[in-house]
Parts: sequence; structure tokens; C-alpha cells
Amino acid sequence: MREHLKKTRRSPKWEHFRDEFLKGRFCASCGGTKSLQAHHIKPYHTHKELELDPLNLIPLCMGRFDCHLFIGHGGRFDYSNPNVVKDAAAALSYPPKRRAIESLAKSSRVAD
Repeated sequence: MREHLKKTRRSPKWEHFRDEFLKGRFCASCGGTKSLQAHHIKPYHTHKELELDPLNLIPLCMGRFDCHLFIGHGGRFDYSNPNVVKDAAAALSYPPKRRAIESLAKSSRVAD
């Protein structure tokens, strides 16, 4: 139900915009290319005016490391990580420190 409601509130341009944004990209947190998501840096539901702003998006995957969940949302989809860009870059640059970076994302998360 929640996904259905989110879809009806989205701009009719969102799906095409998202697909174009993700073309040729990789996960900003692990470098993966499977199951990429266009994650809103400032959450869509609180900043609807930024829905189609590519500067408010970061590609995160739901693949092997589930970066969208653990880096983008701090482990819970009803939260967001205000430090997602910094945390994703750190996870990509320092893979051995990934667990510590995920812990930082969790401690930084804010309720949506």
C-alpha cells in the first residue's frame, strides 16, 4: 500500500527521470551496478520540490551490501541519513571500514 501511495504522489516524469539518471552509473557506496536505486539526499517526502533535481540524487544499490538501506537510510527505510554523500564516499574509498561507516550512518539517521 505504501509503495502504491508513493507512486501516485510522484511526478509523472519521475520514472523516466530516474531511469536516465541511473544509466551508466554505479553505486556511490560500493561500486556495484546491480539493483541501483536513485536515492534522494534530502528525502522526497519532505522536499518534494527536489524530486527531479539530479543534484539531490545519489545512486545506491540494493545488491550485495544493500547500500541503499544501510548507507542511505541507516538501516531502516523510515529514516534517512543526512550524511549519505560523505558516508557513501568513505565506504567506497575504504572498503575495510564499511561496518564502521554503516554504524556511523545508523547513529546519524533521522526519522522521516
